[in-house]
Amino acid sequence: MSTYVFSDVHGHLAPLDRLLERIAPGEGDSLFMLGDMIDRGPDPVGVMRCCRDLPGCTVLMGNHEDLLLSCLEQPDDPIRQYNWQTNGAASTQAGLDGLDEASRTELLGWVEQLPVCAITQVGERPYILVHAGIRADGLSPRESWDAQALLDLLDRQLVDDLLWIREDFWGRSTNLLDEAGRGPIVIAGHTPTAYLDGMADLPERPSRADDGLCQMVRVGACEATGGVSDRWDIDCGAAGGAGFGKVCMLRLDDGMEFYEPVREGE
Repeated sequence: MSTYVFSDVHGHLAPLDRLLERIAPGEGDSLFMLGDMIDRGPDPVGVMRCCRDLPGCTVLMGNHEDLLLSCLEQPDDPIRQYNWQTNGAASTQAGLDGLDEASRTELLGWVEQLPVCAITQVGERPYILVHAGIRADGLSPRESWDAQALLDLLDRQLVDDLLWIREDFWGRSTNLLDEAGRGPIVIAGHTPTAYLDGMADLPERPSRADDGLCQMVRVGACEATGGVSDRWDIDCGAAGGAGFGKVCMLRLDDGMEFYEPVREGE
């Protein structure tokens, strides 16, 4: 019974399929997909269907799903259409256009009801799972963090921040960990780890692995957090395609990182 998190597949179904084949999640395992299934890569519909049908998987909304829904809500709004088009909409539109009406309606209805955040606990550690991050204003450590306290914290966040925040999250502490390192860690995607350079305070390691491709980065370990990183970025740049990114899956039980690079043509 393991817990896995992944994010920002961006239409690259082939490396996701390879990851799932390697990991072979079983009955009782939990998976969390932190959004941005769509756009840029060649098979966004395939990624959506894979994530939707994956047993034990909780799928969150990302900013790209938000852009899609915004355009569907007001298809004649040129600004909304421009924002989505400049963020890689073409492959998603082509995939949706290739579906029959019933299949398209069913798939988009599923996307519309996706939550914007989740929580989980593995061992003694609580985790906050969001697409982009949280805003730390007014937050502070607590003696204990039960599920209700975590949900109350998330209820006070703006949806736009959960889907879109970047510098204001990666550049400052969440203030949620105490000096012994106890408290919730926030896991997010949205920002390819290569973009953390010059943005994130206290990254634990370079944003690129020895192969030159993006790797996950933990951020924020310091004396005030008991040496524990309070923000983990698992967007390993799949949106950038071959030669830049990978799809990453992180097992929370032991911190094991699994990667599959995006290859040419996929």
